[in-house]
Amino acid sequence: MNPYAKQQEAALGAAPQQAEAWALTTAARKLAEAKTSGQAETLLGAVRLNWRLWTIFQANLAGPECGVPDEIRINLLQLANFVDKRSVALLVDPDPQKVDVLININRQIASGLLGDARPSTTAQPMRATAA
Repeated sequence: MNPYAKQQEAALGAAPQQAEAWALTTAARKLAEAKTSGQAETLLGAVRLNWRLWTIFQANLAGPECGVPDEIRINLLQLANFVDKRSVALLVDPDPQKVDVLININRQIASGLLGDARPSTTAQPMRATAA
């Protein structure tokens, strides 16, 4: 099994924060690869994948059963709104130079999630928690 597949398998059985961080990191990697590919269709595919991921986060954060503290939830929803707008702009005009902000957002949020992935009573995943 290659190292990437091992990492993917580990993420699927990991704590929610680790799985979310893995998804964000993977999307950031795909965006970075698409940026350097020089192919508009590759870039568009990576943008769509990232947008889908953020749409999932957005839906979970907006749900009434979301356990994320209000201030963090509001900030993440505003960030998701920005990702929506940037994604639409990139789908209309696939400019590789405009993808860096999405890459950086994903990497920063993933880094924060991994920092909070240690056992803690205050760490909350972005996804909805079971009630």
